[in-house]
This record gives sequence, structure tokens and C-alpha cells, in this order.
Amino acid sequence: MRASVTVRVPGSTSNLGAGFDCVGVAVERWLRVTARRPARGPGSPPKEAGNPVTMERRGTLSALQTPPEQDLVYRGFVTACAAARQEVPPVLLLTAESDIPVARGLGSSAAAVVAGAAAATALLGLGLGKDALAALCAGLEGHPDNVAPAIYGGANLVLREPDGSRLSVTPLPLHESLALVFAIPDFTVETKRARAVLPETVPHARAVEAAARSAALVHGLAHAEPRLLAAGLDDVLHVPYRRSLVPGYDAVVSAARAAGAFGATLSGSGPTILAVAPAGRAAEIGAAMAGAWKDVGMEVEIFQVRRPAGGYEAD
Repeated sequence: MRASVTVRVPGSTSNLGAGFDCVGVAVERWLRVTARRPARGPGSPPKEAGNPVTMERRGTLSALQTPPEQDLVYRGFVTACAAARQEVPPVLLLTAESDIPVARGLGSSAAAVVAGAAAATALLGLGLGKDALAALCAGLEGHPDNVAPAIYGGANLVLREPDGSRLSVTPLPLHESLALVFAIPDFTVETKRARAVLPETVPHARAVEAAARSAALVHGLAHAEPRLLAAGLDDVLHVPYRRSLVPGYDAVVSAARAAGAFGATLSGSGPTILAVAPAGRAAEIGAAMAGAWKDVGMEVEIFQVRRPAGGYEAD
């Protein structure tokens, strides 16, 4: 066992239109978590009952008011310990610093769970490999399409095995000519609210169309094929129900397309909007998206990604 460990976990974008709940890409926004087990000699202060963990939050996490024992980082840590049949340290110090926007559709929750589980594995020598971490983190956080990129890095197609016991994660190629352009507005959409607006069932014909568009998305990303990307980014399964939660959605998507994007859609459940674009036009497309949102009174942050980020690292 080690006295301390630091892990670094990327954020992620998921769905990418028709890849609902099964396509995710790691992005260059990071959560860093340091976990420490303080030495407890004869002169150490007694542990306070009911306070197994002390947590310091920085960056985008600074405003969170969640009690430390309910924080997703700590819950990921505890879940990993339970999976390995290892006791959680009686006293644990966690420091979490992030530049992943919270509740914006960029995988902040998945990154937190993965960071906690990976920190426990490294700190306590639990011996949990990436496949085991992916299964337990997806079970806790509920979004395997965000969990997989956070662990493995890159772009992934994620399927649950029929018995639900593990995930099947397949790397997806992204054509080198593509860029992902993100427009992050200054408001949030809670995942629970975004899930609540989805219907429990859809007509069979719509399900068939959704499957075809998902195939178009995967092929379009691999080959930068404009017609297939346009189809794959124009989702029929979840975006039509969620667009009303994002003021200015239609204007921003239209602006991205007019500026040269192959298409644009929600990142995760939003409110961030993601455009897939020729890399040479990424700056113009980002500016057009920002302008469209500012026209409806929204402040916005723009960033672009040429290649997916790598997976988590532990030192």
C-alpha cells in the first residue's frame, strides 16, 4: 500500500448525435485527484465519528456543496474497495481539481467516479484492471459511453454484455481531417432532467431510422464522409426531446452548419453543443456558434479538439 497517489482522468463527450448511450470520445479537459492515507501514530488526533473522508475541491468543483462522503470521487473509491473485498481506509484525504465543466455534458460525473476507483486501485493495490474498472464505474455512474473514454481514452463504441456483467469496448477511428468544436454555455442541464424528458418507448420505424443513423455516424467519423456525418449528427432518438432544454439550440446548430460544419448536436445531454467540422474551419465554426448564442443573451466558452485524449493515468 502507498501513502498517496494522484490520478488524472479526462472528460468526455458522448452520444455525438445518433450514438446515443454507446459512443464516447475522451477530450482534453482533466480531473486530477490526490488520495492520501495519513499516518496514524500514537500522537495522531482521534478520528471524528461519521467523517471517514476529508475533501478539498478546486477549479470547476469549487462551488460544489455535496458532503464528502456522498461525492462521486469518494463513492468511486468505496465501490472499488468493495469490488476487491478491501476495507476503505478509516481516514482518507482527497484533493480534487478539475477544468471539466460540471453538468454541461462533458462527462464530469464519469470522470469523478473513475478517478475515485482508479485512486483506490493504485493507493491500496487492489489489482483491478481497466475492464473491471469500466464495469464497476458504469454500474455506479450509469453512463458507460462516458466511463469508457475516461478509462481507455480515444473514441469508443460501448456495448453491455447480455448479462450486464461487463462492457464490450471497441476503439473507433476518427479521421485525421476532423475537429470537434465545443460551445459551452453558462448554464447547466441536470442529467436527471434530461433523462426525464425522454419517452419510454418509440415507434419501430423511428428505432430503425435511429439504428441507420448510428451506423452512418460511425462510418462518417472514420472516413470524414460529409453525407453520412450529416445524417449521423441529426439524431431522432434523444435530441428532439432535449433541444427544448437548451435555449438557442436551433440557432447555434444552424450557425455551425452555415459556417461549414458537417453537423452539430448535443454533447451528452447538453447544454454544450458539439460540432464535427473540417479542422481547417474549426475556428470560424466556433466563432459562429458563439455569436449565435450571444445573440440570445448567453455567454459561451469555445474550445476545439483535433485528437481524442488518452485515458486515465496514475502516479
